[in-house]
Amino acid sequence: MNGTTTKVLMVGYNGANNTGAEALLLSDIEDVRAVLGPGVQITVPSLAPENLRRYVKEGPALRIVRIPILYFRAIRKLVKEHDTIMLVEGSTYMDTWGSVLLWAFLWATRCAARLGKRCLAYAVDAGSLSPLNRRLVRRIASLTDLIITRNRAAADRLASCGVTAPIEVTADNAFTYRTRPEDEGWPEREWPRASEGMVGMAIVDYNLFPVVMRPWGKKEDCYKWPYYFSRNARRRAASEELARGYAQTADRIAAKHGAPVALICMEEVDERLARAVHSRVAHPEMARVFSARERNASQMTVLLRNLRVLVTSRYHAAVLSLAARVPQTAVGHDLRLRTLYEDLGLKERFFVDARLPGMFTALNERIDQLLEDPSQVAAALEAGHAAHFDLASRNRSLLGRELGVEHAASAARHAPRMVAAERLS
Repeated sequence: MNGTTTKVLMVGYNGANNTGAEALLLSDIEDVRAVLGPGVQITVPSLAPENLRRYVKEGPALRIVRIPILYFRAIRKLVKEHDTIMLVEGSTYMDTWGSVLLWAFLWATRCAARLGKRCLAYAVDAGSLSPLNRRLVRRIASLTDLIITRNRAAADRLASCGVTAPIEVTADNAFTYRTRPEDEGWPEREWPRASEGMVGMAIVDYNLFPVVMRPWGKKEDCYKWPYYFSRNARRRAASEELARGYAQTADRIAAKHGAPVALICMEEVDERLARAVHSRVAHPEMARVFSARERNASQMTVLLRNLRVLVTSRYHAAVLSLAARVPQTAVGHDLRLRTLYEDLGLKERFFVDARLPGMFTALNERIDQLLEDPSQVAAALEAGHAAHFDLASRNRSLLGRELGVEHAASAARHAPRMVAAERLS
């Protein structure tokens, strides 16, 4: 396959001001260029190209194209124009966030199969599915030329659905993400309290999801018309309870441990909850909101890697902080964090189910444990990072093998990334 003429379409959750998606896309672009050469033609579709251009530079070999909300015709046209289709969103085979996102990936796969194009799912996950979506995944994902999952549990879930496509197991490509040197130290420069040892809270209002399609609804509940967050009186009350609980936890951290709290919005949509928490804390000067709407993936990753302790409901906050071995505890509302913590050996001690009664009592106990004795997770974090980095380093080799350039891919994969590993160790 000639890298100067190959056209690659990268279908993902691009342009949503989402730190994890940004880190993944940048790592994936680096992989494709290492395998196919700098002349490879890459196209990245997005509902919001202006957001995507914040961190992806267009040029002769890379273009960003806008796709409409009703994307079916646009995606089919793009698939027809390209040689290789890559699904690059981590949450590919799940409907946790909404069926519409899942259907976009399945539609791209179906179009690729019908048009005779190569299709790969690149270091992706699988999670909860409705009976209908489970049937769709079984039928359409089986048309994929190669599925690379980011954990063994995802591969098992796909197999249990009846997916027959070839599957390889590695790790999330964000484990190989590298920050920019110029971003080092920015949290302390912007917020001097950060030097006192921040506790980060990467929180999610899971009561908003899934996103559903409807012709109208309240303006504040609109994600992007005609898609709306799932809202009713019960869900609104649950969101209010979540904000109060996190505010009390932030106050407790500041009062008991003297630590400032960074309210981390890994995606722009998280700002609603973070600002609700900040408005309720007793000492707002001890907390600050940091949002992916304002900060790129490199800056957000620097923030994550300079925390004293991380409390996270975001999968990629856990992943991106792991390179610095930041002690962490998770508040999980879906299978992604649960699976990661199982792989790290932390599930029994430091994973808290978000929907269990007494969740904040359990969370506060774990935060105290980590602040008082972070060494108790040091070995698990060290081993977990090493194992996941090595697995993620296979992604480029598998891509090269699938595209017929295995040898070059393997050499290109390990040389630059091992430098990064040494720097982070």
